Amino acid sequence: MTFAANRPDISCAKSVNVEVVKQVSEDQAEFKQAAQDVIGELKERAGKPGQFLNWVGVLQKGQLKEIDRIYAMAESVFGPDKIDDLVVIGIGGSSHTTEAMLNLIDPDFRNGVNVHFYTGVDDNSFNRLVRKINPEKTLFLTVSKSGGTLEPTVAYNSARALMEDKLGAEEAKKHFVAMTDANAEKSKLRQIVNRGDIPVSGFVHDDVGGRFSIFDDATLFTLAYAGMEKQTMEKLLKASIQAQQEFLSDDLDKNKAMQQAIFNVDAVKNGKKRIHFVEMFGDGFNGAHLWEKQLKNESLKARVYTDTNIGPAYLHYNAEADLDPENKDSFYTFVRAENSGDTTFNAVITGVVNAYSDQHPVSKITLKDFSPESVAKYFELKHFETIYTGMLLRKIAGKDCPPDEAMPEVLQPNVEKYKKEVKAALGQ
Repeated sequence: MTFAANRPDISCAKSVNVEVVKQVSEDQAEFKQAAQDVIGELKERAGKPGQFLNWVGVLQKGQLKEIDRIYAMAESVFGPDKIDDLVVIGIGGSSHTTEAMLNLIDPDFRNGVNVHFYTGVDDNSFNRLVRKINPEKTLFLTVSKSGGTLEPTVAYNSARALMEDKLGAEEAKKHFVAMTDANAEKSKLRQIVNRGDIPVSGFVHDDVGGRFSIFDDATLFTLAYAGMEKQTMEKLLKASIQAQQEFLSDDLDKNKAMQQAIFNVDAVKNGKKRIHFVEMFGDGFNGAHLWEKQLKNESLKARVYTDTNIGPAYLHYNAEADLDPENKDSFYTFVRAENSGDTTFNAVITGVVNAYSDQHPVSKITLKDFSPESVAKYFELKHFETIYTGMLLRKIAGKDCPPDEAMPEVLQPNVEKYKKEVKAALGQ
């Protein structure tokens, strides 16, 4: 059985196409049954409490019904005529998801509001941010499920002190929006909202997981506030739902996410390779490369280490090592949008893919454009590629997960190790 990259006229390929240029195994039929088992397992788990899989078939459908609420939030705070800068305070998925979406989707909808993403905990970083903004014309969006994560808490406290010093306590309140758990018993940030210190708030939804939360309230609010029209957001969410249906198909010749996952697993298992480089060409992928690195490394852990770069600049510091004959540990995926009229760009892509595929397993992902439909499908491709890669690796190794437990691909227990040490260093 083959997984041809260029099969004609399947609906997902019209917006996002996957092509395996060079793989390790000539025949990947060995993965067929395992792949279909994995797809069936994901369908069975999706939507159940405690599985952290509500990004499959639940979140986007719910958000379609919540668009009016999202836009009401955006309209209830200072309008773009009074705000120059929106600062998103968050860490990990609370920040990278929104940054990835905002940068990748076609920028024509933007209304002139500058969006900054802040994750620092030190005074120097905060002072650099302050020099970029005018507090009187700045809105802060704080995103945290628990409302107690160290980094956004420190950043929120710094921003609050700044705004109260510049504007006074009552006026400062109007410059803050929060996205957090709906339950005040679970979220310190919700407690602040309930006290009236943050007048506008939305939700970080249950059973999603930060790195899979790209269609949660924080991202949709930011898109709405930055000028995206409601009908465009509807297209975005509907395209996501359609893509999920395609990526849940057990027809392996049509399921592009599973094809990419099988490429990954083939490289790891049969080629004894563990380092996956995802090279994105174009400045629009700034933000998306950070999100994918988080998505993959939190989900796949040490089984596959993922690194991401923005091309073509990375070629001048990575190609020497990538193409060294001694490099036998890596496999590569090149990501781009179609650019048929740019001879130089196409020549760079062609030359790079040819050079790398002479030595390494290589796949390509091509977006038709940066429309809402293409961007939504790209993000879903990444969601499903990631979850399928981890599940396939476990399936082949015989490491099944009990059905009443969340899969390791959606958990992140090792992150708590550094957090524990930080708390100890703080004397907590």
